[in-house]
Amino acid sequence: MGSIFRSEGMTLCQLFLSSEAAYNCISELGEIGLVQFRDLNPDVNAFQRKFVHEVRRCDEMERKLRYLEKEMLKDDVQVLDNGENPEAPQPREMIDLEATFEKLENELREVNANAETLKRNSLELTELKHVLHTTQLFFEERDSEPNSSITQNLLPAEEGKGPVQLGFIAGVINRERMPMFERMLWRVCRGNVFVRQSEITQPLEDPVTGGAVHKTVFIIFFQGEQLKTKVKKICEGCRATMYPCPETNQERKEMGQGVKGRLDDLSTVLNQTTDHRHRVLAAAAKHLRTWFIKVKKIKAIYHTLNMLNLDVTNKCLIAECWIPNADLGLIQGALSKGTEKSGSSVQPILNRMQTNMKPPTFHRTNKFTAGFQSLIDAYGVASYREVNPALYTTTTFPFLFAVMFGDAGHGLIMLTFSAWMVLREKALIAAKMSGEIWNIFFGGRYIILLMSLFSIYTGIIYNDVFSKSFNVFGSSWHIRHNATVEDLKDWGELTLNPGSHEEYTGKPYPFGFDPMWQIAVNKIAFQNSYKMKISIIIGVIHMIFGIMLSVFNHVFFRNIVSIVFEFIPQMIFLISLFGYLCILVFHKWIHYGCGPTFDVANQERCAPSVLITFINMVLFKTDKVEHPCKLWMYPGQNIVQLVLIALGLICVPIMLFPKPIITHFQRKKRRQALQIVACTTGEEAGVSNAHESEEDEFSEIMIEQGIHTIEFVLGSVSHTASYLRLWALSLAHAQLSEVLWNMVMKIGLAQSSPLGSIMLYLIFAVWAVLTTSILVLMEGLSAFLHTLRLHWVEFQSKFYKGEGYAFAPLTFKHIISQKEEEA
Repeated sequence: MGSIFRSEGMTLCQLFLSSEAAYNCISELGEIGLVQFRDLNPDVNAFQRKFVHEVRRCDEMERKLRYLEKEMLKDDVQVLDNGENPEAPQPREMIDLEATFEKLENELREVNANAETLKRNSLELTELKHVLHTTQLFFEERDSEPNSSITQNLLPAEEGKGPVQLGFIAGVINRERMPMFERMLWRVCRGNVFVRQSEITQPLEDPVTGGAVHKTVFIIFFQGEQLKTKVKKICEGCRATMYPCPETNQERKEMGQGVKGRLDDLSTVLNQTTDHRHRVLAAAAKHLRTWFIKVKKIKAIYHTLNMLNLDVTNKCLIAECWIPNADLGLIQGALSKGTEKSGSSVQPILNRMQTNMKPPTFHRTNKFTAGFQSLIDAYGVASYREVNPALYTTTTFPFLFAVMFGDAGHGLIMLTFSAWMVLREKALIAAKMSGEIWNIFFGGRYIILLMSLFSIYTGIIYNDVFSKSFNVFGSSWHIRHNATVEDLKDWGELTLNPGSHEEYTGKPYPFGFDPMWQIAVNKIAFQNSYKMKISIIIGVIHMIFGIMLSVFNHVFFRNIVSIVFEFIPQMIFLISLFGYLCILVFHKWIHYGCGPTFDVANQERCAPSVLITFINMVLFKTDKVEHPCKLWMYPGQNIVQLVLIALGLICVPIMLFPKPIITHFQRKKRRQALQIVACTTGEEAGVSNAHESEEDEFSEIMIEQGIHTIEFVLGSVSHTASYLRLWALSLAHAQLSEVLWNMVMKIGLAQSSPLGSIMLYLIFAVWAVLTTSILVLMEGLSAFLHTLRLHWVEFQSKFYKGEGYAFAPLTFKHIISQKEEEA
């Protein structure tokens, strides 16, 4: 309770470690995770520190492990996670790890290079096979025609001359480059070439990237050496691959058979290479996570050692660290264990230091309180030892959320989801499900669980389940000749009048709203008044509670001035104005309600408006116009209100002036005492400068206090009005739920035909999807954000500064969790 109510006490300690025991001692402290080291070499470059060589070796090992992990992902090799948490290896074991990683990397690179070469050769042979096949088909087609041969001119022969001999070039090019390739051939050769192409139906594998590549086989016929040279240059420029192709049919068949034999041999060798690669990766996958943890621990230890100082003999390392007071004994035990492990005979020395430095803030949390603490830390880390709002947020946050999200049906959906996450949290953690949205939901599973429970409670209070009410205790309303609630279908539209003895018995529903209000036309008007007043009451109580928490800070830090001139006037100001407003609401409910001694027929006429009364009170206005109701709710009300306004006005200068004046004189007195103690010659020359600095300091204190006072006075009005969002979002949520029911679900329920059941099934599916996506997710997120704002601004501003910095100890647990998140 002490840690969650107020951050733990921290001690700055000086630690002396022998050089041979320093590594093991830091390793043991990292396993505990309760020591935050200070950097004693802030001005030293990272590349000039003592253990920079070891850190670089760790970086190189990490690079090799990431390479192995990348290769495993390519082959879909699963990294084995046995849940082990190995200890940090000894420095001498780094050599063995480096040798292991070097051997694995070299072996994999060699295997990959061989595989790439084999794949490239296989690709070339495959392309050559397709070139030979396409060429063979083309020439067979030409040979099947009468009077045609490979040497016959494809163009008309000139008169008086024999057939012209044509040369040809065959090759392969990427399919997307083929149109550009043809256009360039046409333009450069001026149409004096003949191109035949055929797409390779099956995609080929790129030997480097492993991706699929679509290619096309081409055959280009030309005449003369000049055109041959141009065609070759165009092929090279378009990155086309040219292959030698024999002119005779027999030679092409023999070459094709040879290519097929070589492809079979390459396929066998490539399969063996792939199997060997897979075996190497599978063997490494069993130890990869353990290797990662070991290397990260070594690296974290040497990073920490770089933050330490060496004494003049280079035999002792000096560290400064923040340690929780409650864990000093545990830290001593860890240091002794590390010394024994290293075999050193020199015991470490841990000295507590006196310092004026601001300690870090440390709250011990569990899986339940961690989510609420994260909400507070997102606003600002608590100042050292100030009251932590997370303790009270565990109750107030889900309650205020439920006031806006009050629907028992929607709360039940949230409860089902959150209960599933809570009951199966171990399995879900072991599954290591990734995704930012999922991690947010799972991290706040206990927050969602409480919000759903409170939402079910407020839904029962509002008597609202998917925009419908439930009748457990009967109804106190009798409409149209003492009709009961079972006659709803015959009533039509209803307007309930609480002032009618014939309709209302005067006995309220035992728990929550009467179910009859759900079908009344004036339901919104009735709930508006009720929820608006309840929102103001909840808001004022919440703010008063926040001011009351500030006194715990003042008492703990022995700030009597703040108690007298800040806490007391703030409390009087808030209670005299807005606390009195809540009292008027309760007074109206009690004395102007439907009691046995009250004339119900005159209820509307004799119920003064609380809002108008409060406005007249602040403006010192007395309404003299004739009014059917009494001007005052109780005798002496005008005098009481004048006294309350006077108290509120008096509190403003009390909050503004005394505290900065007293603070200024206290600091001046402290400064004079220090000057007397440390009096030296030549100090008189700086008296005028000291006087000017005191004037500047007083003006700063005065301005700061003025800002805080104005913020509180004006904020009391705006913050009280801000709690009306409880009323607004509650009505909006209820109306959206009702609209969705009437426009979707009601259509299915109204069906009476044989197909009505099928239609109802489909409509229910649509209604369920819209309810979950809009009313539960979107409306739930909206209510969550508004609740967060009410806590961060309206509540925490009364007592919470949030000017601290978080306790960041050396912990291997954090390092391991980071690795799992990255994976």
